[in-house]
Amino acid sequence: MSTSAPRPSVLFVCVHNAGRSQMGAAFLTHLAGDRVEVRSAGSAPADSVNPAVVEAMKEVGIDISARTPKVLTTEAVRSSDVVITMGCGDACPVFPGRRYLDWQLDDPAGQGVDAVRPIRDAVEQRVRGLLAELGIAASA
Repeated sequence: MSTSAPRPSVLFVCVHNAGRSQMGAAFLTHLAGDRVEVRSAGSAPADSVNPAVVEAMKEVGIDISARTPKVLTTEAVRSSDVVITMGCGDACPVFPGRRYLDWQLDDPAGQGVDAVRPIRDAVEQRVRGLLAELGIAASA
């Protein structure tokens, strides 16, 4: 059975696109598969994804070691249905007709894996909640 409903597009944004937004995008991709278009970006992207974040995600079976931080563009925001900010402050452009969620989560920058685990778990729970709101069953 095919559906004509377009798949929702979700953009995760944080300052460095090296931790929280990468985890959010990875969990959403993992849990929704191709049923959601997923992007992540940062207002001032780092050179690489936080190694403690990579390790914490590997512990739950998700490999983000090949991901690279991307710069936030106006087009990425404009083409997203849901924009989830994670501490990017005023750097996130706002467009009418988009749904904005601000997830207050600790920044994993400079933290070890032990400190990243509870942030990872909080991101996963929020992503699962978002899927429920979108009416999409988590596949894992």
